[in-house]
Amino acid sequence: MISKVVALAGGVGGAKLADGLYRCLAPGDLSVIVNTADDFVHYGLNISPDLDTVCYALAGLANPETGWGREGETWQAIHNAVQLGGPDWFNLGDRDLGTHLERTRRLRQGDLLSEITSDFARAWGISANIFPMSNDLVATMVSTVDDGELPFQEYFVKRGCEPRVTGFRFAGIETARPAPFMLEAIEGAQVVVICPSNPWVSIRPILDIPGIRQQIQGKHIVAVSPIIGGKAVKGPAAKMYTELGMTPSASTVAGQYGSLLSGFVLDRVDGDQTDKIRQSGIISFATNTLMSTAEDRERLASEVLDFCDRIIGGK
Repeated sequence: MISKVVALAGGVGGAKLADGLYRCLAPGDLSVIVNTADDFVHYGLNISPDLDTVCYALAGLANPETGWGREGETWQAIHNAVQLGGPDWFNLGDRDLGTHLERTRRLRQGDLLSEITSDFARAWGISANIFPMSNDLVATMVSTVDDGELPFQEYFVKRGCEPRVTGFRFAGIETARPAPFMLEAIEGAQVVVICPSNPWVSIRPILDIPGIRQQIQGKHIVAVSPIIGGKAVKGPAAKMYTELGMTPSASTVAGQYGSLLSGFVLDRVDGDQTDKIRQSGIISFATNTLMSTAEDRERLASEVLDFCDRIIGGK
């Protein structure tokens, strides 16, 4: 029976599976390493979109319609700021603003992002360990055909993922260090689950932090495909694959992670790709990976954990 699990996550898909794993595992048995390369400063506040999405999901605070932001949110502050001439391209809800205000205050007094995240999780009643991938600043820069290099949030939110991409750069990644106690969590884990997050801009920054890839190598690692039937459930992953000259498919995702993986979970609609994935030495498992409800999250997480158990047992 799987107990200690480390999940790598970013975005809504990653948060949903992390929430499912959280529901299936005993308190304290889940550690989630979250992408922070899309963090940025807006209205003078330190915004950590993926960290907040994961925490809100596990705390039961997330907006069920969008998967991001807070349930029951209001927008009075941002509407007033826009009326006074402030930027309107990134919405900050009133409840969400409280998170950013307190994070910014503590960062300015010298506290580490990992400490702040741990304290926030505890205040929200989360028993899982939530780690930002690093306390050091890393910034995803998106190279585009017509607009040069764009900061990720400008590409993703302000430009609506419209510019055609040619590649990605993670500024500061070379000198970034894993957050404290994160490597120890990986060392103590039975399995590492790569959530159905965007492989290019959610998972790759985590893996590129010096020391993380080396630490997870040798572990049983299972990834869940974010591509179903050639499309991303949410976000620009499929579009990115196409623009980079690759076919957006479950097998393409598996090939991107390559020898890092012990197993790969894909949707039943892509079941005809299982043989191709197995030929590359990766054990595959096809199931319903779409997570529309909380019950879907828990079911998929349970199936992923059972799959991990079978891999460990050599079955």
